[in-house]
Amino acid sequence: MTPSLRGFQAQTPPRPCMEDQAGPEWRAHAAIGSILLLNTLTVKLAPAGPWDAESFTLGIIGLTGLVFLYAAWYRLTFKRKGLVPWMDLWQDPEGSSRSVIAAGLAIIAAAWLAGNVVEEALPKPTGLILTLVGLLALLNGAYVYLSVGTLSDSE
Repeated sequence: MTPSLRGFQAQTPPRPCMEDQAGPEWRAHAAIGSILLLNTLTVKLAPAGPWDAESFTLGIIGLTGLVFLYAAWYRLTFKRKGLVPWMDLWQDPEGSSRSVIAAGLAIIAAAWLAGNVVEEALPKPTGLILTLVGLLALLNGAYVYLSVGTLSDSE
């Protein structure tokens, strides 16, 4: 590889801390995320906020709950703190990428349902947010699948 391209290579992600083999605590993130998401979907308790819109505040609370749930899933799955699922952390990238692609398609189907069938029961931008998450999952799954398959360097 030429010296000018070395700067563009990804750095190796930090390894999990050896002092705690069980990984970082994830239960608190899961509990907070579940409470915030449950409030968004059922109770719908939110102040008007400085923007004078309870629905906007409710959306912020729901998104925050989703971020907490994602962080809990990441900590439970990879046994380390972080948010980016590096490919070298995956045990079976090719098989897992198929699961991620299937999950992305399922999330996009849920987005269609949220925007059409159950639109009245959910906050307005739910379909848009789910579409974004589903497309990001599809992109990640396709990237990993192509990286270990068609576009891999191992030949």
